[in-house]
Amino acid sequence: MTEKKQPWQQPMPENQFRFMRDILAAPSPIGLEGAMTYGVLKPAFDEMKLEGWAVHQFRGNAGVVLDTHPGEDDRLTVMIIGHADKIRMQVRSIGDDGKIWINSDSFLPMTLLGTEVTLFSEDPEKPGSYRQLKGGTIEALGAIHFADAAVRKGDKGIKKEQLYLELHLHGEDKKKQVEALGIRSGDSLLLDRPIKPGFGADTFTGAYLDNGLGCFVAAEVARLIADEGGLDNVRCLFTIATHEEIGRFGSRVLAREFKPDILIGVDVNHDYDAAPGIGDKRFTPLEMGKGFTMSVGSIASEYLNQLITETAKEYEIPLQRDVCGRDTGTDAMAAVLASIDAAATSIGFPTRNMHTVSETGHTGDVLCAIHALAKTVQRIDKLNDGKGLTADDFRGGHPRLDQAENLERQTNDQ
Repeated sequence: MTEKKQPWQQPMPENQFRFMRDILAAPSPIGLEGAMTYGVLKPAFDEMKLEGWAVHQFRGNAGVVLDTHPGEDDRLTVMIIGHADKIRMQVRSIGDDGKIWINSDSFLPMTLLGTEVTLFSEDPEKPGSYRQLKGGTIEALGAIHFADAAVRKGDKGIKKEQLYLELHLHGEDKKKQVEALGIRSGDSLLLDRPIKPGFGADTFTGAYLDNGLGCFVAAEVARLIADEGGLDNVRCLFTIATHEEIGRFGSRVLAREFKPDILIGVDVNHDYDAAPGIGDKRFTPLEMGKGFTMSVGSIASEYLNQLITETAKEYEIPLQRDVCGRDTGTDAMAAVLASIDAAATSIGFPTRNMHTVSETGHTGDVLCAIHALAKTVQRIDKLNDGKGLTADDFRGGHPRLDQAENLERQTNDQ
């Protein structure tokens, strides 16, 4: 008899993949995240929430939080954070020849050449009303024939100051043609590449896995917990933050707002095993398809990591430990950046080609993160004979290395 596979061992269901694609495709550049938060995630939260749950919205950002026990601040509170903002390019200036000069933000300039983008522009005559312009591409040189010898040979790269949006305009007064479209400095551009299945089994590729995937995981953890009847003791905040890509500003505001006891940032990670040219740096050999990742080091709580690890072992969910130094580089830092006392860690999944138009991930790794987090929250809710863990359990749960057992020195007899 064939043993039944667990959900994280199976292909992602088509309806779940579509929801993930919808999240990743939502146009939500930094500071304009409402398309993802209000357009995709809030309707999903409203549909899945149980009686008594609430969705919070905010004045200074378009973040949303699904709250299982609104107002019950005395409960142990777990905050799971994904961030909705996408790296965007911005219009810097318009040249007399009609070239729309842009910045590259956190993209490598050379990875942008030839990529199709969508430009979002506020209507100058109707502030607050936006238009989109599709079909343009990002260019820099015009043709290899116009590049100097060092660039042609690959000895030199593309400078960010060389990037411009090509709209294929021609004729007289090209600058006026651009200005007539209402394009202005500060307008946002996003890569136009929705995800699709990759060639390898259970893979997918496209733009903006960073970090629609974290938002997808937070939402799917909420869905699992709701489908299984909710939580008895623990308050959980399924949080979609903003402004992460420019300094993790959104999540620290939300951490300050709710003051959680436990904070888990969910973000993409790197497939170091497949990354070219970094072997001598001895990175932790994280690998796509081998399960979700959990940060060790930085501000990561060893007690919280212990609970996640025990849960993953119990359900045989594959986990990869990721070594961090001073900073996790994710929203897991939100509590300390907001001066809040919380046990925190960072969860992720190895991806390839981060911050490009062809980011690549593995659905199994994402499913592992979803189920490991859901079962960890449910574990926290049921420990202590069904009463759930308390803040005091975390205050007293710190490891004591002065109580570490001695390992016996090996001898030739061993």
